[in-house]
Amino acid sequence: MMLDFEDSQLPMRIAEVERDTGLAKETLRVWERRYQFPKPERDELGERLYPFTQVEQLRVIRRLLDNGFRPSKVLGKNLGQLHEMLDSINQSHLTHEQTVRCASLLKLLRLHRGAELRQALNHVFAREGLRRFIIETIAPLNKAVGDAWVRGELTIPEEHLYTEQVQNVLRHAIQNQQGVDDRPNILLTTFPDEAHQLGILMVEALCLAEGANCLSLGTRLPIADIAKYAQEGNFDVVALSFSGAYPSQVAVRDLNQFRERLDKNIELWAGGQALYRKEKRLHGIRVVSDLDHIQSLIKSWRDVRQVDTSRSVA
Repeated sequence: MMLDFEDSQLPMRIAEVERDTGLAKETLRVWERRYQFPKPERDELGERLYPFTQVEQLRVIRRLLDNGFRPSKVLGKNLGQLHEMLDSINQSHLTHEQTVRCASLLKLLRLHRGAELRQALNHVFAREGLRRFIIETIAPLNKAVGDAWVRGELTIPEEHLYTEQVQNVLRHAIQNQQGVDDRPNILLTTFPDEAHQLGILMVEALCLAEGANCLSLGTRLPIADIAKYAQEGNFDVVALSFSGAYPSQVAVRDLNQFRERLDKNIELWAGGQALYRKEKRLHGIRVVSDLDHIQSLIKSWRDVRQVDTSRSVA
């Protein structure tokens, strides 16, 4: 959501909070009744207005929930306590090398040195190769940037600067990837309410690194059009990405409905922060819980295809 600093301090309506935090409106209402948090004010029409400080807390709470915390363990905490919990998670997930690298790249971002940031990312890519670059540098850096923004250490323009620079590096890497264009044929896109492209770019890069044939349609494609295009184009897989800004309950509903539309012979892969620990609620959908999982998904698809081919020959 594009806001300047002054606008970002204003109270938000419930739909704006949903878009900002990825927490569904119904979830916010349930928490209000059950835990007495958040505590929205009311306008002259009785509509909920959420103070900026509460929205800040909700952003951190969403990240903690995505890391396995239950609502009852976080909703009674103040902002300082929530940040301490978030920091303890971050420290346990990163190696020393990743911590140092993230700090160095974040420093360039805070100094608004976009060209130097892009140059540094390209240098790491050249050293590590595409797959390691995505998994060991970009994935943890995304998390570090998101957490820094939640803590108020990065502004919205700085977060956008980061996203643009990383997307530029990934697009260039994808264009220059020497793929073998082997199956599976993978169609990559997002649903109409998902505007974030970074996640689907990362998936495309990893699929290309495994020699798959990929076609990306960008973001915000109508659901019916995705199903039609996938079937008419004889795609083997549709891959979708859901960022943390996409309400989890809505993502689950939309995916299950889309699975019903999609030809049963086409596999559906979906991943992203909105789907964290939602596998049991998704039917006939392969959830990419970790980017490292993509390699095994492609191998599994090819193994099954080889078995089917052997049977048909016999």
